Amino acid sequence: MGKLNRPKGMDASRLRQKKFARLRSLHIPEDALPGSLSLTYRRCGKSYCHCAEGEGHPVWRLTFMVDGKKRIETIPPEWVEEVQGRVEMGRAFKAGFQEVMTANAELLVLEKKERGRKKKKRR
Repeated sequence: MGKLNRPKGMDASRLRQKKFARLRSLHIPEDALPGSLSLTYRRCGKSYCHCAEGEGHPVWRLTFMVDGKKRIETIPPEWVEEVQGRVEMGRAFKAGFQEVMTANAELLVLEKKERGRKKKKRR
């Protein structure tokens, strides 16, 4: 397979500009967290506790994947605000990285189209 060339034209130029602008704006946040933080309610099982009749005790949980396996960690209430911020940083980075990868895929498609046109002209 031959080496890929950079596709030409306005579409390719626009995609490269978008990609490099996004790359310049990305920084890897060192404290970012994957996954999601959610609030659930749990009953403690004590017959005399308020949760036996009403809503359970609030429990914050961080859910994320490690080596293809789901992990769920309970988060202390006093950590919730900071952990939520770190999860949001992780989501923002992941979204930005996805934009770059999508631009790369679109550039590959343009390169494939250009190569197809060049082969047809040679015949």
